Amino acid sequence: MKNIFFLAFLLMLSIPLSALDASLSFARFNSPQGAYVEVYLHVSGQTVTTVAQSDSTVQGAVDVLVFFEQGETIIKYDKFRLLSPAGARIVDFIDLKRYPLPQGDYKLRVEVTDANLPEKTRKYSANLILDFPETQLAQSDIQLLAAVSPSTEQGPMVKNDLLMEPLPFNYYGRGANVLTFYQEIYNSDQAIAQPFVVSYRIDKIENGEAETVMLAHKRQDPAPVNPLLLRMDISDLPSGNYQLVVDVRNRERELLSSNAIVFQRSNPLVDAQNFEEAMASVTIEDEFVESLTPEELEYSLRAITPLLPQRDVELVDIIMRNDSLPAQRMYLYGFWLRENRVDPEKTYREFMEVAAAVDLMFESGFRHGFETDRGYMYIKYGQPSDISRVENEPSAPPYEIWSYNEIERTNQNNVRFIFYNPSLAADDFI
Repeated sequence: MKNIFFLAFLLMLSIPLSALDASLSFARFNSPQGAYVEVYLHVSGQTVTTVAQSDSTVQGAVDVLVFFEQGETIIKYDKFRLLSPAGARIVDFIDLKRYPLPQGDYKLRVEVTDANLPEKTRKYSANLILDFPETQLAQSDIQLLAAVSPSTEQGPMVKNDLLMEPLPFNYYGRGANVLTFYQEIYNSDQAIAQPFVVSYRIDKIENGEAETVMLAHKRQDPAPVNPLLLRMDISDLPSGNYQLVVDVRNRERELLSSNAIVFQRSNPLVDAQNFEEAMASVTIEDEFVESLTPEELEYSLRAITPLLPQRDVELVDIIMRNDSLPAQRMYLYGFWLRENRVDPEKTYREFMEVAAAVDLMFESGFRHGFETDRGYMYIKYGQPSDISRVENEPSAPPYEIWSYNEIERTNQNNVRFIFYNPSLAADDFI
C-alpha cells in the first residue's frame, strides 16, 4: 500500500510562527529495467520563507535530502533544491523523483528544509519493500491524481504520454468531485493468460470497520503490463475517511491480488443535505433546544465551533446560512447528548456560562469574543496554566505567551501559544 505522511502546521514557542507544511508520499513500480520508487513532494507555498527577486517578484525554496537505507548502510542518496515559481505571491509547488533500486527491504528517510530559514525542517521516514516477482501476478502502488492531461513532452510527471499530477495529502476537498487514480498490473500474461477483471471500490472507514459504498469493474486482456487510469464520481460521497481498493479477479471472479490506499473526503454540502433528511423523522419537541430563540441557537452553535471535528465546521456553517432552525436544534442537541447522555441540558448550560465569560473577556467589535484567536483557543483547550503578557518590549509589538502544562484532548505536555497585536489598534491579538 502506498504510504503517506502529513507534515501539519503546529504553533509553538520553540519553532517559527509559520511551520513548514508539506505532503510527502511514495509509490512503488516495476519496469523492464527494474523496480523503482517514485517520491512525491507537495509544499504549501504560504509556509515557505520568501525572497524578493530583482523583477519585483518573490520566490521560495526548500532543500531536500532523500536516503534509502538497509540497516546502517545508505544504498542511495539524493540532495536537491526545489524552487517555487516566481510571482507576485508564492504558490504551492510540487516535485516528483524516481529512484531505481534493487528489490529488497529499505528504510526511506526524507528531510525537507526551508532554504531561507533552516530552522524550519520536517523529517519523514518509512519502511518499504520492493518485491516484484518475474512471473507472478503483482500490482504497483496506487497513485491518486489531482489532474491528468495529454502531454507530448518528457518529464518526471509524464507517463504513457500523460501528465499526471499527484494529489497532495490524499485529500479531496469541496469541489473535488472526481477521484482519478493510476496503477499498473504486472505479469497477467503469464499468471492469468486469459481476460480478467479489475474491480475497484471505495470503502467508508468508520470505527475500524469498512463498508463498500461504490463499486466498478473493468475488463482487461493479459499483458506484461496493464496500465490503469480510472475515474470514479465522488460528488455524492459524504465527508469522512475512506479507502480505495483495487482487486484483480479471474473470469470466475476469484480474488488473485489486491491493493488499497486511504484518503479523506470533505463534502459539506452533501453532509448538510443528508443531515436535514435524516433529521426530518426525528422528534425533539420536549428537549431544551426547542425553547431557544433563533438568536440563541446561532450564538450557541458559534460558541461550540472550536470543539467541532473539522468536517462538521462547514456543515454547521451551511445549516446556519440556510436558516434551517430544525437542523440547528437537532445538531446542537446531538452535540450535547454525546457529551452527557443523562442530562445534556445541564452540560450545555454549564458550557454556555463559560462561553459567555470568554465572549466578554475577549470581546471584539467585529465578532464574538470566543471567535477571536485567544477566545477560540480558550474554548478549545481550556484555561492556560499561565499567561505572560509583554507590552513594552522595544523590538516587538505587544504579545502574550499562553502556557499549558498539559492538554488532555491532544495528550500533549508543555505546549505554548504566542498571540501578538501587530496593529496596536485593538485588543484583538492573533
